Amino acid sequence: MRILFKLLIVLVLLGAVVALGYQPARNYWRERNKITWDTAAIESGDITRFVNSTGTVQPVLSVSVGSFVSGPIVELNVDFNDEVKQGDVLARVDPRLFKAGVDRDNATLSTREAELERIEAQLQQSLNNYLRGKRLRDKNKDFLSDREMDALVFEVKSLQAQRKLAKAAILQAKASLETSQANLKYCEVTSPVDGVVINRLISPGQTLAAQFQTPELFVVAPDLRQKVHVFASVDEADIGLIQAAKDAGKPVDFTVDAHPDEVFDGEIEQIHLSSVATQNVVTYPVVIAASNPDLKLLPGMTASISFEVDSTDDVPKIPNAALRFFPDNVKLVREADRQLIDGSTWRSKKTEAEKDEVANQTASESAEAQRKKNQRHVWVVDGELLRAVEVTTGLMENKFTEMVSGDLKVGDRLVIGKKD
Repeated sequence: MRILFKLLIVLVLLGAVVALGYQPARNYWRERNKITWDTAAIESGDITRFVNSTGTVQPVLSVSVGSFVSGPIVELNVDFNDEVKQGDVLARVDPRLFKAGVDRDNATLSTREAELERIEAQLQQSLNNYLRGKRLRDKNKDFLSDREMDALVFEVKSLQAQRKLAKAAILQAKASLETSQANLKYCEVTSPVDGVVINRLISPGQTLAAQFQTPELFVVAPDLRQKVHVFASVDEADIGLIQAAKDAGKPVDFTVDAHPDEVFDGEIEQIHLSSVATQNVVTYPVVIAASNPDLKLLPGMTASISFEVDSTDDVPKIPNAALRFFPDNVKLVREADRQLIDGSTWRSKKTEAEKDEVANQTASESAEAQRKKNQRHVWVVDGELLRAVEVTTGLMENKFTEMVSGDLKVGDRLVIGKKD
């Protein structure tokens, strides 16, 4: 009996110890396994929306310089990257054959002029004979017969016709001489504009053959220091934003691989109406104008472009990480918001019926669905659980999104994930 009584006392004492230590142990275990949420605050500031694209730097104008005449290149005065002025001699074709042509046509012209002088002398003599005959016939009709008088008249007319032929021959000789002189001048290949030689396609001693088509010798880019163009390809989904940005005069920034730490400024100069379709992807060419005083932008460089399409000033900004977060366990969410987790709002995969419904939407329904995409939920810590807050978003940038409306204020902290 005494042993049983002692055991009972021991059990009572153990029970009391367990009862006293249960709640602290439970609280300790709960505190140890409590989830700690990582949060970020709503900030106030500016939001700028960008559309990114890639493009190629090209000169505003490329002038191809060719040769009108054929022959060996005997002089080459410029090389790649040389700056030239209008009228500068870039190269010279061997002029000897063309000089000979000029000399030949000069001699021909002199011959034709001499022939004209001879005919005019004969014509003057014939006119004198005609006048003498006419005076004799006026004195006495029998001094000259009709046959002799006709011979004098028609001799004058014949020489007058020969004089016309001689004058025409002189015009023909002058035309030939001008052609030969022009060909001789074409032996000097000159620059038609001020610019920079961006390509040279000939070498000294090379022979040109221009009989069938004009060979391209140089490519000169005028005003390369003043302005260059960047040709960008913009997706059809963004071209409306680019049009609005052009109308508003929004700036454009871009970088090139050759100068990765430098940002170049530009402006939208033109949006081509003709689209380009590549593997069912439709894009539109957009031309950006940029200054190039230091010639850092060279033709053919690839540019990474950011179009500023819209901006707001001093608005509440939600961290994008908060918009991407959603709880993965309904037990972590207060009961009123659990339908957001186990319902269709956060479901990533749509059912076949939902897919068919989306595919059969009218244009107005699609536009309304697009507008509803801006209605989102973010999560805040409410005691030991999470509470959802509906917000309407606006412009989005790299790290933040504009909060258009919602029961939140600047400084409120939003859940972005779990702390490790």
